[in-house]
Amino acid sequence: MYQLVWRKSSFSTGANNDCVEIAPAPGGLIRLRESDDPTRVITTTPATWSAFLVSVKARPWVAPTALITV
Repeated sequence: MYQLVWRKSSFSTGANNDCVEIAPAPGGLIRLRESDDPTRVITTTPATWSAFLVSVKARPWVAPTALITV
């Protein structure tokens, strides 16, 4: 069985266990989770993850329309 190796984001320094963690997964996929609820895992592709990081680094960041709720 494959064991995920989680890495904490270097920007996650809170004492309240509020950390974003990432792990490479089989098939070239990427898994993401928030450390305060490790049972909720998001799976994405490297291309999608890269596009997300590019958009976040291009400040000011604007949430994609699909993420905006009224």
